[in-house]
Amino acid sequence: MPCGDRSANAPLEDLAMTEPTVDTLTLGLIQFVLLPMWVICGSLDYVCHRLTRIEETSGFRESVHHAVMGFQVGIPLWMGIFFEINVLVLLVSFVCFVTHEWTAHKDMVLADEIREVTIWEQHLHSYLATIPFYLLTLIACRNWDQFIRTITFQWSGELQLTWRPEPLGTATYVWWYATLMLVVAVIPYTEELIRCWKFRNRCAPPKT
Repeated sequence: MPCGDRSANAPLEDLAMTEPTVDTLTLGLIQFVLLPMWVICGSLDYVCHRLTRIEETSGFRESVHHAVMGFQVGIPLWMGIFFEINVLVLLVSFVCFVTHEWTAHKDMVLADEIREVTIWEQHLHSYLATIPFYLLTLIACRNWDQFIRTITFQWSGELQLTWRPEPLGTATYVWWYATLMLVVAVIPYTEELIRCWKFRNRCAPPKT
């Protein structure tokens, strides 16, 4: 009987030995939930802009806001993938987060005055505004010592970029996520920017 009990419990013991740590689960949450969700929500937001014919309403000005917000999230995102998290990376992330929220506010003020912002687009905006905050807080938790150095101004020797031995999440993940971002975010928003720019130029009064 004792041998039979141990045999039956062996799979549970193996599972316990291979149980992921909180740090591993947090990294998985960042890589496979929050980062893809941010890109997909941005893509759906692009669809909302197109359905409300953004080029004929808020136009090029709002489209520029969208491009700027992409950079404000994209820069710290890719820095975190390729560089070790230190004071400099966290400072850049904090600054980008604050400016992203300010740009998002200005974008909504502009859009609300000129074009219809549907309830679906408002839902998407709630994700697009909060996901960067969740990412930043989770990264701070995973790199707590560097976060403490940042907020206590212990910046000596930390204001430089250090390449990771390999990209966070392996090169396969980097290619997968870069492809996703290119297809569902970069290309659509570039198209939107060009479309709005062309419409503005086409409708501009002729120069005298």
